[in-house]
Amino acid sequence: MTKVTRRALLGTLASAPALSVIGMPLIARAAEIELKYGNNLPLGHPLNVRAQEAADRVKTQTNGRVEIKIFPNNQLGGDTDMLSQVRNGGITFFTPSALVIATLVPVAAINAVGFAFADYDQVWKAMDGALGAHVRAAISKVNLFAFEKVWDNGFRQMTTSGRPIESAKEMAGLKIRVPVSPLSLSMFKALDSAPVSLQFSEVYTSLQTKVVDAQENPLPIIQVAKLYEMQKHCAVSNHIWDGFWFIANGRTWNGLPADVKKIVNEAINDAGMQQREDIKKLNATVRTDLESKGLSFNKTNPDSFRAKLREAGFYKDWKDRFGAEAWGLLEGAVGALA
Repeated sequence: MTKVTRRALLGTLASAPALSVIGMPLIARAAEIELKYGNNLPLGHPLNVRAQEAADRVKTQTNGRVEIKIFPNNQLGGDTDMLSQVRNGGITFFTPSALVIATLVPVAAINAVGFAFADYDQVWKAMDGALGAHVRAAISKVNLFAFEKVWDNGFRQMTTSGRPIESAKEMAGLKIRVPVSPLSLSMFKALDSAPVSLQFSEVYTSLQTKVVDAQENPLPIIQVAKLYEMQKHCAVSNHIWDGFWFIANGRTWNGLPADVKKIVNEAINDAGMQQREDIKKLNATVRTDLESKGLSFNKTNPDSFRAKLREAGFYKDWKDRFGAEAWGLLEGAVGALA
């Protein structure tokens, strides 16, 4: 008969808990709060890079209580789909361009008035100032929360598969894709072109199948979405500055604990400021990359475009649509337009 000593028994008991865990799978603690964020850009775009950093920061600072899951590149549908989802709470966050959210909040499109901004100094004076605050207040009225810092989408440029665009006269009859936006349609119709409103997810295919011959987007978008593969010329027009409003479902946002809101708010706004710097640096190098891929660049005559828009009554019409208050805030940053 084997004799069990007190020391051996205690040793066996002491080792039992450890032995029982060996070989068992580790189960990660699930976040208490899971927030979904959808966007339409490829994973490598600075917007997604900085958004992931913000998500990591939130997870760390909340000790794993909050997790932001990112769904890039139209995984959750096109812009219209995601705008609907963020409104009904299907997703928590979405970053529509001003032109996209303007289908719901018309005044949000005011930054996209053709040839309004001369440079980034004017852009940030307006969007970080009184005009931006005015637009955020309008967004809040449709049960959405807009973060303070607008993320940069850059100045938009026009590309074509046919002849280059140098002045307003080359716009006549041009089949060009534009966002699903009344303002974009209005502007390009005023320039006598033939605009076609399409979701961003449809741009590549529409160029490939010749549904349209031209498109307009910021250079980083043209690069990461490989639109240069179907286009020959890029007109440096800077015709519209566009940004991304980082928005949240109002009910979900208001229901978050105060400490969580503070952490998320700071992380997203800080990431937005970093993303602005990314786009600034990217714009300095992306043209060279696009030229190496066969896209030729040419200057444009912006005065000819402004003259055509004034002649067509574009500025007067949109001043009336946006209202005196919003238009005054815009002109306060950029000078007289109409």
